[in-house]
Amino acid sequence: MLILLALGLVGAAAALSLMERGQAEPFVLALLGVLAVIGVFSLFAGAIGLLRFSSRAPASPVPAAFLNTLEDGVLVVERDGRIVYANDAYGRLIGAEGPAEMRGVERVFSSDPAATDAIFHLTRAAEAERAAEEEIRLPHPLGRNDGEPCWYRVRVRPLPLVTGQGSERGCTVWQLSDISGDRTEQETSFQELQRVINFLDHAPAGFFSCDAAGRVVYLNATLADWLGYDLVSFEAGSLGLSEFMRGDGAELLLSVQGKAGEVKTETFDLDLTTRGGRSVPVRILHRVPFGAGGLPGESRTLVLNRSRGEDAAEALRSSEVRFARFFNNTPIAIASIDHDGGISKTNAPFVRLFGTSDATQGAPKLVDHVTAPSRPALMEALAAAAEGRSEIPPVDVRLDEREDGRSATVYVSAVRDGEDDSDAAIVYVLETTAQRVLEAQFAQGQKMQAIGQLAGGVAHDFNNVLTAIIGFSDLLLASHRPSDPSFQDIMNIKQNANRAAGLVRQLLAFSRRQTLRPKELALNDVLADLSILLDRLLGEKVELSVVHGRDLWPVMADLNQLEQVIVNLAVNARDAMPEGGHLTIRTLNVPEDQSQSYEGTRGMPVAEYVLTEVTDTGTGMTPEVMEKIFEPFFSTKEVGKGTGLGLSTVYGIVKQTGGFIFCTSELGKGTSFRIFLPRHVRNEAEQVEVKPVEAPQLTDLTGSATILLVEDEEAVRAFAARALTSRGYTVHEASSGAEALEIMEETDGEVDLVVSDVVMPEMDGPTLLRELRKTQPDLKIIFVSGYAEDAFEKNLPENEKFSFLPKPFTLKQLATMVKDVLAS
Repeated sequence: MLILLALGLVGAAAALSLMERGQAEPFVLALLGVLAVIGVFSLFAGAIGLLRFSSRAPASPVPAAFLNTLEDGVLVVERDGRIVYANDAYGRLIGAEGPAEMRGVERVFSSDPAATDAIFHLTRAAEAERAAEEEIRLPHPLGRNDGEPCWYRVRVRPLPLVTGQGSERGCTVWQLSDISGDRTEQETSFQELQRVINFLDHAPAGFFSCDAAGRVVYLNATLADWLGYDLVSFEAGSLGLSEFMRGDGAELLLSVQGKAGEVKTETFDLDLTTRGGRSVPVRILHRVPFGAGGLPGESRTLVLNRSRGEDAAEALRSSEVRFARFFNNTPIAIASIDHDGGISKTNAPFVRLFGTSDATQGAPKLVDHVTAPSRPALMEALAAAAEGRSEIPPVDVRLDEREDGRSATVYVSAVRDGEDDSDAAIVYVLETTAQRVLEAQFAQGQKMQAIGQLAGGVAHDFNNVLTAIIGFSDLLLASHRPSDPSFQDIMNIKQNANRAAGLVRQLLAFSRRQTLRPKELALNDVLADLSILLDRLLGEKVELSVVHGRDLWPVMADLNQLEQVIVNLAVNARDAMPEGGHLTIRTLNVPEDQSQSYEGTRGMPVAEYVLTEVTDTGTGMTPEVMEKIFEPFFSTKEVGKGTGLGLSTVYGIVKQTGGFIFCTSELGKGTSFRIFLPRHVRNEAEQVEVKPVEAPQLTDLTGSATILLVEDEEAVRAFAARALTSRGYTVHEASSGAEALEIMEETDGEVDLVVSDVVMPEMDGPTLLRELRKTQPDLKIIFVSGYAEDAFEKNLPENEKFSFLPKPFTLKQLATMVKDVLAS
């Protein structure tokens, strides 16, 4: 603008010089007037401050002075590397004696290979206009070839500048700091810390610190050496107190409680266990700080070795060690009780049994740890001890409200005169939970065994009666035509006798004396075949779901009996869901490590099982009902709607198969039966025989052989003799084993087959067989009995061959068995 003004004035002067005098004079006067007015206006404007006349102000010295006071070197360079500014500290750090010797950071560190990577990263950051920082160690100070090693911290960041024309010019700020002093202080502090750790590691006492969960976060070398651990490989939190504290010592340390802000110190005499299994008696001084809410922090725990030779007072040390071992390693919970009933001193098993107290004021009360019904008797025993009585009977207490909860027996002993006056009694607590469960199981087992023996005996005698009824009915039916008036009456007699035989079979199943024909079965195939029958039995209101386990193991069981088990459980489930519901039958494999994880399976041996679970959504059962469900003739159904033998039959079949059955139920939610059958592992010599299915044929049941019939029941013997004689056989009858031997002598052994009862007076069937084998080792024999085959098979010689016909049997079954054995 100043140049334009000057050019304008020069142009006006040139134009006026070319004009004539008279013609230019008015213009000159006008121009001078304008300039005069402008000059006067400027004078007044300057006087009142509206217009200021000044030259360009010099640059402020403050920024440069401020940067020169910094201890860190500052260097500002443009993008092309031209140095814009460098403070005095930067010059001193790089050893520059003047502005001419100032160099960029890249050139300063280019002579040292150790700084190459760091400077490269910083340069790349500067080109990308981002901040970065690196620390560089040099063997000598910058600008020198000797001296101690030095550490430098180099920072870089972008610095945008705005010029007077409004354009932006980018610069880069480098900061250089000598941090060798900081590194020296750090190294000195580290060395001091190492000395302290060295003193602590090699102290004559062990030391460790653990958190609230019992994980060791620090372990000194002395304790690690005692325990046999390698301190180099030790990691904080990798070791638990229970791994090197014998018994319940860990529970004892973790039981220390306190208020917020409190620091508690407790002393314990315990045994530590080394990695080699050796015991080390120690005294532990356990100090625990408690934070907000009473939460324990990391402990400071001192461990004093009390092994032989570690203490000067050897006799006192030995007695204290022996007492500490006895006190904390005994399986009985021991505690001292004060006059107010508070717990003052406990051993580790006591802490494990009762846990820690939630009381915040005073000592926790012993009676607070038992159920309300158990407190009066316990308080009476403690009061008797406070009075100094000597004979105080033990008190049985319950620790849980649940029916199957924990229980214990408390023995209270009064503190004698001359002992600690602060304690009134010493209590010894023995947990009896497992013992109570075993007693209940033993009592239940004895009751079931007694009922089974009674049922088996009744069933055996009743089988003889039914055999005679069914047999003579067959004889009458053979001599009557269907058109005879009495034919239907005889049929009714036989049908009801067969029905009674079915009830007897259920009693034998419960008493585990029925005859089973086990074979290898796949439960998934059995359930698949049964599903159609189950759908019909359950009806439309009950939805059936069958969940087959994958890769199910085989089992050894009687197919017909196993099907009866599933059907009985399904029918019971249907009756428990009158309004409809859902029945689920599930199968799966149970490995050894999971066989004890199911509810209610206490007492079952650890093994591999195949589980069949039958679960319904019915009305459920009360605990009182569940205790009796497997007893015969017990039923919750209305009179006339059940025999009470369904579940007892299931129980007997499962037990005789070698399995286990358990029941869990909850009122309003349903019932679940779990059947555990042992896994069958096929031997190498065992082969599965597949027999072709043959079409039924008419069989000739007549014969001409000589048969010796041995039966003590006259009615059964008479029926069997008539049945065999009518088929053409020659029959010799004997009422006992001794009479049978006499007949064998009279006939000179001319007997082709012996049909003998098993249970007889004087001489039973197995004894008779052994006597007959002395003279006729190849004699064929058929045993008949109301008991199961395996009930007497163990009384026979090993590998003895015989045939078996269970009672009750029909005329046709007897004739068929005799025919088959003679033809074999």
